Amino acid sequence: MHNRRKFLALAGVGALATACGSNTGRQGDPPPSTAYSAGPPPSDTPKVTLQQWYHAYGEDGVQEAVKRYAASYPAATVNVQWNPGDYDSKIVTALQNSKVPDVFEAQVKIDWVRQNQVVSLDDVIAPVKADFSPAVLAAQTVEGKVYGIPQATDTQVLFYRKSLLQAAGVQPPQTVDELIDAAAKLTKDGVKGFFAGNDGGVGVLTGPLLWSAGLDYLKNGNREVGFDDPRAATALAKLHTLNANGSLLLGAPSDWSDPGAFIDGLAAMQWTGLWNVPKIRRAFDDDFGVLPFPKLDGSGAPSVPVGAYGAMVNAKSAHVAEAKAFVKWLWVDNTADQLEFATKYGFHVPARQSLIDRADNLKAGPAADAARFVKENSHLVGGPVWTQQSNTALSDAAAKIAKEGADPAAQVKTAVEVAKAELKRLFG
Repeated sequence: MHNRRKFLALAGVGALATACGSNTGRQGDPPPSTAYSAGPPPSDTPKVTLQQWYHAYGEDGVQEAVKRYAASYPAATVNVQWNPGDYDSKIVTALQNSKVPDVFEAQVKIDWVRQNQVVSLDDVIAPVKADFSPAVLAAQTVEGKVYGIPQATDTQVLFYRKSLLQAAGVQPPQTVDELIDAAAKLTKDGVKGFFAGNDGGVGVLTGPLLWSAGLDYLKNGNREVGFDDPRAATALAKLHTLNANGSLLLGAPSDWSDPGAFIDGLAAMQWTGLWNVPKIRRAFDDDFGVLPFPKLDGSGAPSVPVGAYGAMVNAKSAHVAEAKAFVKWLWVDNTADQLEFATKYGFHVPARQSLIDRADNLKAGPAADAARFVKENSHLVGGPVWTQQSNTALSDAAAKIAKEGADPAAQVKTAVEVAKAELKRLFG
């Protein structure tokens, strides 16, 4: 199913950003900007027509909502196109060859910027920039310039059954070793301790394991490899421990992004998306909790991945100024629609900090805990400078460590060299 979770599983590595800062504008909405104000045009001026593209969200109601937003825009006619199938490839092709779409959702890639295919939106986001966490904004930023206005945030967390942990005498894990120990103790009576995907966690735990050690994909303004450190091998070796000790659920009917394994009692803990809270609550009422991925040790930190598609403008558009005005109207000025988009369809966190505080469904219980993790512990998987080649190399290394028991230090070194070569290609 194509929905907001898609970009949270980056081609095999999985999980998203850089830690939240403190200047998050939580005191309330920043004042609206006057740039690109979107009042109705004079009656004798024909409206331009803008084409806006979305990928096909899986949640009911999203398509109708975004069409309603577009129809209410006074300054242009906005036609919404829904795009089932391989949306990312379709966008890449369109940006290379077409003036359409004028406005679209995506996460920026450095190649789009280098090839002048997208328009900087710094002037649009400036009045509210401090209202976005650095983690969410990092997904749309290349070399200091913002190319997308984040729309809504997704994250992944560790779900656990309170009653099963209590029965086994297990405390909610705060370190990676405690997670491994808990998974082993919870594996009994046909129930596995932990489910993190049918690939044994390679896809979604590689990023959190790096962050658990205080490392990252890239560092120093995305100019250096962030896991060229002995602690990367120490952290990723834990993935082999989990895979080798029999406590991981493998071969589940559905993968990590679906809560079926957890709901059906196949695993006592599952790493999955926040979007599954409503289904899990219907199954267990209050008999579940959520945690960030635990820290490796006292020198590490807990983490959650975050991802947010952003509204972007095609540089080849015949109506760049009008497209920017529409993006500002919808994703900067219209906070009521932004709050609805994030919280009414499925279960997501608003991209803006001030709107998180206004979301009624994030005020209590596990949802409130998850919203706090997004504010305090969020990281971005890779980012716009993290290329497919680098991603494949790190994913391959993690898989060999997890499944084959390959030497972690040697595997990490191989991935580091690929990532260094990619950075040299990009920056010289």
